[in-house]
Amino acid sequence: MSTGTDPQRMEKIVSLCKRRGFIFQSSEIYGGLNGLWDYGPLGVELKRNLKNYWWQVTVHERDDVVGMDGSILTHPAVLKASGHVEGFSDPMIDCRTCKAHLRADQLVEKKGVQQCANCGGKDLTAPRQFNLMFETQVGATADESSIAYLRPETAQSIFVQFKNILEISRKKLPFGIAQIGKAFRNEINPRNFTFRSREFEQMELEYFCRPEQGMELLEYWKEERLKFYENVGILRSKLHVLTVPDDERAFYSKGTYDIEYDFPFGRQELEGVAYRTDYDLSQHQKASGKSFEYFDEETKQRFVPHVVEPSAGVDRAVLALICEAYSEDQAPDEKGRMETRIVLRFQPRIAPIKCGVFPLLKNNPQLVAKAKEIVQLLRAQMTVFYDESGAIGRRYRRQDEIGTPFGVTVDFETLGEKDPALCDTVTLRDRDSMKQERVAIQDLPAILRERLA
Repeated sequence: MSTGTDPQRMEKIVSLCKRRGFIFQSSEIYGGLNGLWDYGPLGVELKRNLKNYWWQVTVHERDDVVGMDGSILTHPAVLKASGHVEGFSDPMIDCRTCKAHLRADQLVEKKGVQQCANCGGKDLTAPRQFNLMFETQVGATADESSIAYLRPETAQSIFVQFKNILEISRKKLPFGIAQIGKAFRNEINPRNFTFRSREFEQMELEYFCRPEQGMELLEYWKEERLKFYENVGILRSKLHVLTVPDDERAFYSKGTYDIEYDFPFGRQELEGVAYRTDYDLSQHQKASGKSFEYFDEETKQRFVPHVVEPSAGVDRAVLALICEAYSEDQAPDEKGRMETRIVLRFQPRIAPIKCGVFPLLKNNPQLVAKAKEIVQLLRAQMTVFYDESGAIGRRYRRQDEIGTPFGVTVDFETLGEKDPALCDTVTLRDRDSMKQERVAIQDLPAILRERLA
């Protein structure tokens, strides 16, 4: 679904991502590969912080979820049983005027006539099915027996390992298996920066349960996922829950919610939460001939468990975090004149760099030495950036632009030159309010840990 858009804001965000090392076009020096992106030094930290927090709240803080990491190359029988080989496709249409390849749902309609979204042309081909999976060959020979696929989702490796994990983890229903990993889809028309890509990362949970628990757990996980996004800094007012209509959701699903976010290019899906019933395990049981039944010791019944699946895109979530954090305000420069300040207002636990450390002057050995001592004090506990180049106001602005929540300045008062009572204290600056306070160096780690929590 699309709502109001702000292309200018999106252009600024894309420019910032490249300029400051969040996201680069893959293979850019050779013209780039459409739908593929590389994360730079700041982008990879932001992405890792998001994934680590998801893993923390989904796996480490729960007794009913365990993790796994499945292989990317997937046996064709797995994807045949799941329905991907036959049915994982989109209807594709070509525009004969501008030669664009489009998904059928990307066409625009004017006065009852479908037109190309790129050029407005009306000379279009009939829709044809286009399989989205990447096929490859495994081994020394290239024939039908060596075919494998790059997985189009992480879920299937969880389903095929369900029985192994059930036995070794000694879990009872309901319980979940979580996985973070790469998936690949040969999208007809990748677009909106990293939102729709051909290589992407997923954070998926398959939560197995009794049939009668499915609808209740669907509601539970919808609320848990909304809380997660709020806890990483996305306003609840920017999140929307779409109940997918019966005629639009997968045939095996008894209920599906799309959690959507108001991106600058419109309201789009951030995550899906689906009650997939027993379809996946039943399909693999039928195709493999292996039992996927669960034995309930209390009722003495055997049955194939049902599953509720919260499935989030890492790259979409990272993009949402950047879009949500991007802000412009007015702040005084070093001469007191007001100027536009670009700020990424990341929630501190997600920010790529937690704290910047600055000696007031780079040509003063004592200030530099003390600042580097503080870097070493903090580095084992958080990501720290040391910067001694340029005026202190410029250094603050550089850190504001990449979302660093706190800045520590070592000045002459730190050395006790102006007031012995201020010896071994530093200025601690807050990114959002720009307020500064004086704190003791020995208290600095505890103060920052508390504010980052």
